[in-house]
Amino acid sequence: MHVLISTPFHPAYMSEERIKKAKNLKLLLTAGVGSDHIDLKAAAAAGITVAEITASNVVSVAEDELMRILVLLRNFLPGYRQICNGEWDVAAQCYRAYDLEGKTVGTVGCGRIGRELLKRLKAFNCNLLYHDRFSMGEKFEKETGAKWEENLQEMLPKCDVIVINVPLTEKTKCMMNKELLRKLKKGAVIVNNARGAIMDRDAVVEALESGHLAGYGGDVWYPQPAPKDHPWRSMAYHAMTPHVSGTTIDGQVRYSAGVKVVLDKFFRGESFPEEYYIVKEGKLASQYL
Repeated sequence: MHVLISTPFHPAYMSEERIKKAKNLKLLLTAGVGSDHIDLKAAAAAGITVAEITASNVVSVAEDELMRILVLLRNFLPGYRQICNGEWDVAAQCYRAYDLEGKTVGTVGCGRIGRELLKRLKAFNCNLLYHDRFSMGEKFEKETGAKWEENLQEMLPKCDVIVINVPLTEKTKCMMNKELLRKLKKGAVIVNNARGAIMDRDAVVEALESGHLAGYGGDVWYPQPAPKDHPWRSMAYHAMTPHVSGTTIDGQVRYSAGVKVVLDKFFRGESFPEEYYIVKEGKLASQYL
């Protein structure tokens, strides 16, 4: 093949071994956002262009993050399971249910999705914080009421809710380890729709079992698809699903329109929108460096 279109982690990881076998391959195109299922260094070394449909899932994922925050804080899922099981026990749900208003919510990473989430959270009268390499600027902070926290370790203990919004890179792999989780406020919840491998899998389970974490929700796993015995399937107080947050019908329309734009330009020998490039002429995009 000359062009391979995939979605994140599906149908397969594009490993260095597979790339070396694909002698005709010119373009690896992700129909969505997030190309860490591709060995980007191997693609760059082979002179293969890697592109994705940047920003196509931003609204979908930000809305899903807000939903999971509410699901965890309101302890929604035990009540849902009660109804499915023919039960009725208000106290069993409400003893762990809290309002979002007045809580401190921090996003680790403030790219397109993080910024859209903060805009939506403003209406809930939360205290909003964000950690990123640089400030989003006075205009954005005035619009959202969010404050920049340069030091992640100083931000974590302030937050009732942490949302992970960084890409998976060599630097962020297993970033949220046992040491960082211990810095969280007791009873905090985490939402992670970014990448499963950013978390220390077993440290998350341990923090939930000990009660240090009150809940963990997201749609990303490592590896994907998650094996049947993955501990996140059975851990307490989770709100996990398959990798679905960006794949609404509206999101799929945006993916497919973007894929058509890229293919049309590729077959005409034209450049893509610059923000779509992940690997171009042997160089990786800045977020993957």
